[in-house]
Amino acid sequence: MPDAASNLRNRKRSTSESATETKSPDAKKPRASQKRATSGFLAVFLLPLGLIGILALAGAYLLYQNLGDYLQPDPRVPWGAVPGDERWTVDFSADVEKRDAVVDAFKHAWNAYERDAMGDDEYHPISRKGTNLTTAGGIGYTVVDSIDTMLLMGLKDEYARARKWVESSMSFDRDALFSTYETTIRVLGGLLAAYELTDGDQLYLDRAIDLADRILPVFDSPSGLPYTLVNLAKRVGVADPDNRALVSTAEAATLQLEFKYLGYLTDNLDYWDKVENVMKVIRRAHPPNALVPIFMSMNMGKFTASDIRLGSRGDSYYEYLLKQYLQTGGIETVYREMYDDAMQAIHDNLVAKSNTRKLTYTFEIQPRRNDYKKQTTWVRIRKQDHLVCFLGGSLMLGATTVGALVDPVSVPPLEKELSPTGQRDWATGVSLIETCVDTYRTASGLAPEIVHFRETIDRGSDWYIKDARPPGEPPVYDARYMLRPETVESLFLAWRLTGNPRYRAYGWDIFQAIERHCRVESGGYATVLNVEEVPVRWEDKMETFLLSETFKYLFLLFSDDSVLPLDEYVFNTEAHPLSIFNPTNRADFQPLLW
Repeated sequence: MPDAASNLRNRKRSTSESATETKSPDAKKPRASQKRATSGFLAVFLLPLGLIGILALAGAYLLYQNLGDYLQPDPRVPWGAVPGDERWTVDFSADVEKRDAVVDAFKHAWNAYERDAMGDDEYHPISRKGTNLTTAGGIGYTVVDSIDTMLLMGLKDEYARARKWVESSMSFDRDALFSTYETTIRVLGGLLAAYELTDGDQLYLDRAIDLADRILPVFDSPSGLPYTLVNLAKRVGVADPDNRALVSTAEAATLQLEFKYLGYLTDNLDYWDKVENVMKVIRRAHPPNALVPIFMSMNMGKFTASDIRLGSRGDSYYEYLLKQYLQTGGIETVYREMYDDAMQAIHDNLVAKSNTRKLTYTFEIQPRRNDYKKQTTWVRIRKQDHLVCFLGGSLMLGATTVGALVDPVSVPPLEKELSPTGQRDWATGVSLIETCVDTYRTASGLAPEIVHFRETIDRGSDWYIKDARPPGEPPVYDARYMLRPETVESLFLAWRLTGNPRYRAYGWDIFQAIERHCRVESGGYATVLNVEEVPVRWEDKMETFLLSETFKYLFLLFSDDSVLPLDEYVFNTEAHPLSIFNPTNRADFQPLLW
């Protein structure tokens, strides 16, 4: 069996396609018909809208600072470059030595899991055992999350054994509660990507249909927003008892690529319409300035007074606005509108620069309730999750697609090829990646989970780990490195869009730090508890996204650009590639309405 990367390199675009149609890798795939989106809920919430002040709306108040438009490209810096860059020659040839080193690292992780825990959801490399997410048994999170990476890397033997497990041992008939979001992005997304990269192995599509049918009842809430949990055996959605019938915005709005792609493959409109209806509900509940709180009511379909942030519970909502538009070749223009509005609001309210080195970072906005005055005051916190580091690459991708004046743009893009908002997003994306890389400049060379940026009156480095403790003492949660992929994801996108060798150099530094400090000699990789302490201490857990995202993006960073071209694929939030398609036979599709 030829490896998937070779198959991708050998694919040729059909010259008989119309100018408005995007090629699918599998000409035999059925296409879903389109169906009109309908009702939603009216917006009832308040968010940052202007200069520092207080805005009264329905008895609540919002405090924020207008950051201005300082993020326009600096005319003293060559366009598309970072200060300190020399001119470079764009050369997308594979760096074979570094690419193969990443493959060896993946094998070191996978082989340990296969040896000790094959079929289990999670792996613990220090104790050399696996665990499942429920007492009723697992559904193979690690296996399915890893298959498309094996295919891309050409690991034929490892892939054959993984496929056999899916065929003979995988079962979704588990009488237990699973996360709707995690199961969709990791397992459903992994099955669909495996179907894609094997040019249509029916096994994966059959398993995907089985799983999706079990998940589908989560959308039967009063509002149409998905229940947070699903019982796969009973096929019923369940509200999270810890969140009072709330669902996080990211979890509700990060199911769309997977279910819409399955709807396209099967011509089952139910998959498509259920997740598109979620976006209608969110659109109807949308605050005026396009920033969203991180929680919604499943009963009312409205936002609740909760944090506004680009990190946990908010991140992939913004990621999927762009990717939904790209996935269908620009057919669903409502997502372009929502994306444009959201990026404007992010720049107006959440983007800042640090005091000393002018590093670009993002705020969080948190509500503060004053029961005596019966008011809610909104305050900005200089806190940024590692999860936010997806945004740099996403902004650059958006700048060269949504923000482009020509198609295709140059590599790297010329200033005249981008609209004013495209230029803004490009400049912010480039700068934010530099900040995320800067957070890897720790004692271990690994980035902490969360950093804070200093107030104007503070002295010291631009960012710090809040409540950090000296080496040897119990570390705070913020100090850990969990094998996260977001920065290397952005480095991969930046490399493909610029050809700047700086991004490969950054990625190699990060990979080497992972090898030095996370690699368990007996097999696998572990979470580091304190990035500022060397020798490091470990937590006995290897996250599945190490195999599905971190190592995949590093592999792609050092591969040639014919592997998964950005104009042919979108990556779901777990890095599972799905092909771009054009749902031309959905004749009754219309953009969502306010």
